[in-house]
Amino acid sequence: MQQAAASGDAADTLRALQAGSSLPRLERDMLWMQVLGVSRSWLIAHDTDRLPEQAVQAYHRLEARRLAGEPMAYIVGMREFMGHDFLVTPDVLIPRPDTETLVEQVLWCLQNMSSPRILDLGCGSGAIAVSLALARPDAQVVATDCSAPALEVARLNAQRLCGKVEFCLGSWYDAVSGQPPFDLIVSNPPYIAADDAHLGQGDVRFEPRHALTDGADGLRDLRTIVQGAGSHLRPGGSLLMEHGWDQADHVQNMLRHAGFTQVASYADLAGIRRVTGGQR
Repeated sequence: MQQAAASGDAADTLRALQAGSSLPRLERDMLWMQVLGVSRSWLIAHDTDRLPEQAVQAYHRLEARRLAGEPMAYIVGMREFMGHDFLVTPDVLIPRPDTETLVEQVLWCLQNMSSPRILDLGCGSGAIAVSLALARPDAQVVATDCSAPALEVARLNAQRLCGKVEFCLGSWYDAVSGQPPFDLIVSNPPYIAADDAHLGQGDVRFEPRHALTDGADGLRDLRTIVQGAGSHLRPGGSLLMEHGWDQADHVQNMLRHAGFTQVASYADLAGIRRVTGGQR
């Protein structure tokens, strides 16, 4: 690129365009990194370079999407989870830091077990399954989803990150019918009630609705997973699930009624009981 005038006040320089945007600095930088294919340090070092008109127009298109509320993860096509960058599209939920609590608890449960068989029900982007496969290369990880587009995103993430995962298309346990039992089942299912006002707010507005809500009270899919787990777990196997901020007691009761022992809930980064599990 050609250098701009020393004053750096040309309308087509990064410095001028940054100053004219109403987005937060981090988001502006992320969009420019996406458009120009450069690092953040490059943006700092070249903020007086003249930018091609094509790049400026491309940035304004992305900026307009963000100003309309579209999540940054969908705009840039990526989100970090457990130290890895995962591809995300509007076909899958955006991985969130709270879900790292679920992965960390699974790894703790498996720490004294060699070559465990793990089942991730409703894998979405594959963030949980692939993270587990990378953390435990000796594990046999199977991941399911009822959405073919979501499963394709998960496959791409496994390929990019070199995580060994077997993917199966289907609804909950139907996808693994006939498979040997598992040492641990993990799931982050839809758990938002259909009438919850949060479904119409923030990033959630853009995410696949079927991956957010069960269309009922938010407990239906959790109940289905608990009730079907027994026939898919080895003796002594465990089930761990993410759930809503106010659902821990409900999920604990489900597990106890289904014959699980050592039932407990675990707090996320905000101190909210976000994960509940038990042993068969």
